[in-house]
Amino acid sequence: MALAILGPVTSPARDRPSLASFWNDLPRDGKLLLSTVAVETLGTGLVLPFGFIYLHEVLGFTIETAGSLLAVPAIVGMAVVGPAGALIDRLGARRIILAGMTAQMLGNVLLAFSSTPLMASLSLGLLGAAGGVFWPGFNAMIGAVVPSAIRQRYFGINFTLVNLGIGIGGLLSGSIVDVHRPGTFIAIYLGNALSFLAPLAVLLGPLRHVSGKVDRPVNELDGSRVRTSYLDVLRDKAVVPVIALTFLSAFVGYAQAEAGFTAYARLVGQVSTRTIGYAFAANTATIVLLQLLVLQRIEGRRRTRVILVLSALWAVSWLMTGLSGLIPGSSAAAVLIIGGFSVFALGETLLQPTIPAITNDLSPDHLRGRYNAVMAGAFQLAAVTGPVVAGIMLGARFNAAFIGMLILGCAVMAFIALAVERRIPARANGVRTSAAELSPV
Repeated sequence: MALAILGPVTSPARDRPSLASFWNDLPRDGKLLLSTVAVETLGTGLVLPFGFIYLHEVLGFTIETAGSLLAVPAIVGMAVVGPAGALIDRLGARRIILAGMTAQMLGNVLLAFSSTPLMASLSLGLLGAAGGVFWPGFNAMIGAVVPSAIRQRYFGINFTLVNLGIGIGGLLSGSIVDVHRPGTFIAIYLGNALSFLAPLAVLLGPLRHVSGKVDRPVNELDGSRVRTSYLDVLRDKAVVPVIALTFLSAFVGYAQAEAGFTAYARLVGQVSTRTIGYAFAANTATIVLLQLLVLQRIEGRRRTRVILVLSALWAVSWLMTGLSGLIPGSSAAAVLIIGGFSVFALGETLLQPTIPAITNDLSPDHLRGRYNAVMAGAFQLAAVTGPVVAGIMLGARFNAAFIGMLILGCAVMAFIALAVERRIPARANGVRTSAAELSPV
């Protein structure tokens, strides 16, 4: 069924490099950029599961204060992503990434030693600012150094390494932290700060020659540089449905995975926190084990058709999660929660190689920062609104309506994917016609 939806392979087999050849096809700069991903995200994994616990149980902030503080990074990230995209195009991705890493390290150190809500909010604001520049910055950098024909595999392998690092970090911190020993939390936040030294060294050392900056085109009439703005992005008719697709995939996907899924599993499915922990572990394991296989299966197929399969998988995932509410507190409910989040992970392996690759293949070189910033802004908007909607609906006991909304969202996502297919060039949709496309664009 899935392959029928995907349709036939669109590129001749001789023009589709295998996964085994990926490392050989990847330029030296791309290899260096990929080399530190797992180390950097290991630090993220150290702290990712424990933000609320640290603020509430260790620092002693009220539940309301802790919840409000955890919204700060998404709000600040959404505020800075627009200026970040313009600065990436003006100054180059490398400089902006370096600034983001500096903010990330400083934010983690400050958070480790925070004692008041004001200090914590400042720390989380720095982390949000860093997050707001990382996605457009790194995606623009990838677009600058990785050839178009292997970007899809690059994004997928990058996602595998991200999850591997986060998974290992989570296992390490889970065996260390103790709310009765505040020093253990200081240690993991300092560890997160230190994890950025590896990518920082690569950008300041062997990748110092890669700015990621592209000169603006020259006006043929007077020889001046063409002025650029976000209007240039929005005038691209192919981009608008991709923005909608990015927002919706984040809203029914990641925003709910971090908020609605956990809340529904606990309040409606009534499963244990241990079960939720197992679900997240199964999610990470599914991505790490299956991402490379999935990349091989989708290579040469239309990316929009891959998103159709993703929509179907996520609909099944949310249906399984919803069914747990019919048998709350039971072993079957636990199986549905763990199984549903594993199916969700399989969908993630389809999402990560596709939408970022579409975005960077649509983007002119001199607007790459703005194109990626627009998509990052759509993601951040979903990250802010998704948990709010989940909280309101589940708080009002609109449990069935919440699940129904997410399944409907998956159907709309499939509809938008078909609209994207009609608007974007075949090349941006993963259709390759020549081995010559193994050159950076």
